[in-house]
Amino acid sequence: QVQLAESGGGSVQPGGSLTLSCTASGLTSRRNCMGWFRHAPGHEREGVAQIDSSGSATIADSVKGRFTIFKGDAFNVLHLQMNNLKFEDSAMYYCVAVNRYGGGCPAIMPSEYDYWGQGTQVTVAS
Repeated sequence: QVQLAESGGGSVQPGGSLTLSCTASGLTSRRNCMGWFRHAPGHEREGVAQIDSSGSATIADSVKGRFTIFKGDAFNVLHLQMNNLKFEDSAMYYCVAVNRYGGGCPAIMPSEYDYWGQGTQVTVAS
């Protein structure tokens, strides 16, 4: 049973920074893809970033140049560095994982990910 636990959310002013972290328990293989989705009220879930087992990352255009996804020292630890945060970045952020693509990543769509965390709230407000 794979379980994902996020941390690091909070409130920040526009232009500020936050780093989200995720630890995946029960993920026994390095051959996985992990990523982040976000969901704001009134909006569809949006794929923010994902990273495969080789370290190759995909970043959504909406956050490119501001967000960075990277793995921790352990293969089951994931981070999302968020800089220059904007009001529109406010959302619940979910850590996701999938391990049925041989270490590669699927299209960054909610239906492609098998494991989801409970989410951590990010609020950008002045």
